[in-house]
Amino acid sequence: MVFLDFEKPLESLFEQLEKIKQVGAEGDLDVAAMVEMLEKKIDSKRKEIYDNLTPWQKVKLSRHPERPYTLFYIEEMCDNFVELHGDRCFGDDKAIVGGLAQLDGKTIMILGQQKGTNTKSRQYRNFGMANPEGYRKALRLMKLAERFGFPIVTLIDTPGAYPGIEAEERGQAEAIARNLFEMAQLQVPIICIVIGEGASGGAIGIGLGDRVYMLENTWYSVISPESCSSILWRSWDYKEQAADALKLTADDMLSFGIIDGIIKEPLGGAHSKPKEMAAILKGHIKKTLAKLEKMKPAKRIDARINKYSSIGVYETIVEKEKVEETEPTVG
Repeated sequence: MVFLDFEKPLESLFEQLEKIKQVGAEGDLDVAAMVEMLEKKIDSKRKEIYDNLTPWQKVKLSRHPERPYTLFYIEEMCDNFVELHGDRCFGDDKAIVGGLAQLDGKTIMILGQQKGTNTKSRQYRNFGMANPEGYRKALRLMKLAERFGFPIVTLIDTPGAYPGIEAEERGQAEAIARNLFEMAQLQVPIICIVIGEGASGGAIGIGLGDRVYMLENTWYSVISPESCSSILWRSWDYKEQAADALKLTADDMLSFGIIDGIIKEPLGGAHSKPKEMAAILKGHIKKTLAKLEKMKPAKRIDARINKYSSIGVYETIVEKEKVEETEPTVG
C-alpha cells in the first residue's frame, strides 16, 4: 500500500496488523481478537483523518497512485465493452478511451480520460492529457450514441488538455469549444462524473452534461494549485494556499451550483476499496439515467442549457446619460 504524508499514522497500524497476521499464520495461533481490535483502530483513525482533509490534501488524494481510473470502472461496472478508436481525421488519442458497453443489459456509450497505471502506460496514455484528436474522438463517439439513442457517461480525470505546440497547431481550443457546443445540444442523456482530477479545459471538454457529479475526494477547477501558485507567487511553494483560494473541492463546487451532487467514497478513499467504489458509482449512474430518460429530449436540452446559463454571478451597470452644460452667451 502507498501512504500519503497525512496518512502516515495509518502506516504503522497497518504494519502492526500484518505482523500479527503473519505471527498467527506461522505459529498457528488464534489472533482474531487482536486483528479485530486493530482493524477498529484503523477505521477510527481513518475517519479522524478523512473527516478533516484540507483542499490540498484532497488534491493529493485525487492523484493517489492506487486510485482507480476510467478503464477500471468500465471493466467493473460494464459488460461487453467494445472500445472504439480514432477521430477519423488525424489519429487515435490514447489519453481518451471510450466505446459501447452494457450496464446491466442497457447499452451506453462510456468514455473518459485514462492516465495509466505504471510508468510505461502513463507515457502511452500521455498522463491523461488529451490532444485535439482525443476530443474529436470523444465527440465522434457521442454523436454515434445520439444516432442510435444510447445515453452517454463520461468519466473525468485529467491534469489538463495537452499544452504542447503540436496540440495548438491542430486546434486544441477549437476542439474543446466544439465539444461544448455539440454536447449542449445532444438529444440523449449525458452524465459526467469527476473521478479524479478535473483540471481546466481538459476536463470541461467532456464535462458538459445533464447531471455533473464529483466523487468525494476529487477537485474541479480552471487551473491546478501548482500552476496557480507559479503564476501568482512565481513559485510552487504556495500551492496549498492556492488550493484554499481556488475553492476547488466537491463541497465548493456543489455550493456554487456547478455540480449536481457528490458521490461518497468508501472510508479511506476510492483507492482503499476500489471494487466497492465501482459498485457505488454504478448504482448512482443507473439511478440517474432512470430519471433522465423519463424526460423528453427537448425538455432535457432546455434544462441543460439553462443549467449552464445560470452558473456564475454578474451585474449589469447602466451608465447614466451625461447632460452637457453650455455656458450662457452674452449679447
